[in-house]
Amino acid sequence: MADNSKTEDAASDSVEAAKGTGDKKEKLADQVMQNPQVLAALQERLDNAPHTPSSYIETLPKAVKRRIDALKQLQVKCAHIEAKFYEEVHDLERKYAALYQPLFDKRRDFITGGAEPTEAEAEWHSENEEEEKLAEYDEPILKHLQDIKVKFSEPGQPMSFTLEFYFEPNDYFTNSILTKTYKMKSEPDKTDPFSFEGPEIVDCEGCTIDWKKGKNVTVKTIKKKQKHKGRGTVRTITKQVPNDSFFNFFSPIKVSGDGESLDEDSECTLAIDFEVGHFFRERIVPRAVLYFTGEAIEDDDNFEEGEEGEEEELEGEEEGEEDEEAESEPKKDASQPAECKQQ
Repeated sequence: MADNSKTEDAASDSVEAAKGTGDKKEKLADQVMQNPQVLAALQERLDNAPHTPSSYIETLPKAVKRRIDALKQLQVKCAHIEAKFYEEVHDLERKYAALYQPLFDKRRDFITGGAEPTEAEAEWHSENEEEEKLAEYDEPILKHLQDIKVKFSEPGQPMSFTLEFYFEPNDYFTNSILTKTYKMKSEPDKTDPFSFEGPEIVDCEGCTIDWKKGKNVTVKTIKKKQKHKGRGTVRTITKQVPNDSFFNFFSPIKVSGDGESLDEDSECTLAIDFEVGHFFRERIVPRAVLYFTGEAIEDDDNFEEGEEGEEEELEGEEEGEEDEEAESEPKKDASQPAECKQQ
């Protein structure tokens, strides 16, 4: 019995010793981790350590790597099936566009005064009936806008949609319809099939606006002083420069077809143009009355904008620019932002 007791005591002492050692290690580890130099050294080791997906995959067994390659093949096939899915969705959009059209036609008749709504059709109770004024100086022209339609490409044709803006006769241009066509692609990129997330707009094409004399709001005439280098005399000349206007929307940047890439500003402008076209198609046309009443805008305002402080800072910097420089250089189109952030 004495031997058993000694054995138990020895075991207990060993446990206590191990526990004490563990406590000392934990305290030492805490002290080390509180040392800024040690933390900086660990961070440097982590930053320099290879942790790319490819380096990790190289460490896997051959059988596992074969399975990964097989899974990638399956993923590519899934992407192609998804592309077909969106093609069928486009067909479905065409089908329902035909169902929407009678309602849109009636909407146009109500807007233009071609027909008056019945008592039942006009019955609507709104909590807020205050009118909101438009601030655009394009407003006198836009008052002649009667309808906006979305027209989808025909079956068998390349995927696209066209925005058609219908205008009544006016003093600004002779066109009765202004169009903007957005060309789409619904297939995985051969070089990066895993990035496929559905149809994307790849190009757009506007139309020529036949402006009446002196009515083109996309340009403006400015006076500029020029000093002769030799004689020192000053003369005043007039020249036309681009002007901010909604109607620049119909003169988009063309995607280069010769393989050359666009500059950063042009890519940014084009990306915003694509977003605007998608917004017209998905939001403004189907929910036009809600934008007219302001309800849709209030709904959009519920989403917070990111990087608000940075935008305010940039605006403050822009205010410091000299007026003379702003007048002498052509302004960018309305669709061209001062900066381009990735969303």
